[in-house]
Amino acid sequence: MASLLLRPGRDADLPAIFEITRQSFAGLAKGRYSPAQLAAWMDGCGPETYREGVEAGRIQVAELDGAVVGYVDFGPGEVTRLFVLPSAAGRGIGTRLLRIGIRAARKGHDGPVVLESLLNAVGFYEKQGFVATAKGFSSQGTAETPPIEVVIMALPPTASDHR
Repeated sequence: MASLLLRPGRDADLPAIFEITRQSFAGLAKGRYSPAQLAAWMDGCGPETYREGVEAGRIQVAELDGAVVGYVDFGPGEVTRLFVLPSAAGRGIGTRLLRIGIRAARKGHDGPVVLESLLNAVGFYEKQGFVATAKGFSSQGTAETPPIEVVIMALPPTASDHR
């Protein structure tokens, strides 16, 4: 693999983090969501959407040959976001970022680690030990945005994060 660096997100990464989210949803979720959902999902979002997570130290990024290609956002008991550019998918970057998110989410938390998975990512999370617990809709977007179906998934507290 080319030179991969996993590091805390910085303010200078905000435009890249936004673009990774946009491109990942548009590219990797295509075929699972309608064109209207794909077009509207990032409504109301921009680079500033991610500032709080960066400033709080909740976002870790993956840098490949000097370019940010993925990130994970986490909180106690939760992996909030995990996105990788379509051009970087399939290289193990998402798995490495997920492990970081799981470890961070478990700090001071004894229960399962939960997340909302986009439909296209359910298989990825299942391979990492997560199990589907419910279906729902993403909080991403606005009231006018067509609802984005998600699968609520959980990693039991006894599951290993070293797969």
